[in-house]
Parts: sequence; structure tokens; C-alpha cells
Amino acid sequence: MISDPHWSERGLCRTGDPDDLFVEGAAQNRAKARCTGCPVHTECLAYALDSRIEFGVWGGMTERERRALLRRRPTVASWRRLLEAARAEQQSTPPVPAHEAISTQRVACSLSAR
Repeated sequence: MISDPHWSERGLCRTGDPDDLFVEGAAQNRAKARCTGCPVHTECLAYALDSRIEFGVWGGMTERERRALLRRRPTVASWRRLLEAARAEQQSTPPVPAHEAISTQRVACSLSAR
């Protein structure tokens, strides 16, 4: 659940070098790949968006991607609540085969278009 205050303790990145998440250029793609399959991917992204964190890869998104999302959805008061609702909606639908599943980042981006 997103409202877990200890979500970061379960992040896949907790065992790696934190500096690997604060990189530029092509290295950002490697940093984003570390987020794939992370059990707290959504919590991390929501935290970064709600806290307006300006640097690093959080929740699979670079600072540039997060800024663009924030510009597209300036009226979102709580990304945590929005992503929590999107997760609940996604979980209430029938299971989707893995090859058809979309990432939380894509859900966040599609929500930004609404």
C-alpha cells in the first residue's frame, strides 16, 4: 500500500550505490531499469512527485519526465492518492497477461492526459 511510511526499506535500490540513481544522459536509462520490478515503484514515484524532488531517478522516472508530468497535471494535489486510486482500479479489473501489462509509469503518464 502506498501509505506505508517505511516503503523505502523495501526498495530494490536500497542495496546499491545511491549515486547510481543521480546520473545524467544514457546512464539514466540504466538507473530507470533498476526500478523495473521494484515492489515499491509506485510509492517511490508518488513520493518524488508529491515532494517535488528535482534530482535523480525515482519510481522509474527521471527529473525531466517528472517535471513534464507535473506541468501536464498542475492541479493534482496528491500524487499518492491519485496513484493509489489508479492501482486500486487496476487491481479490481481481471488479471492481464504479463505481455500486455503496463507499467506504473505508463499509468501515471496516461493519467496525466486526462
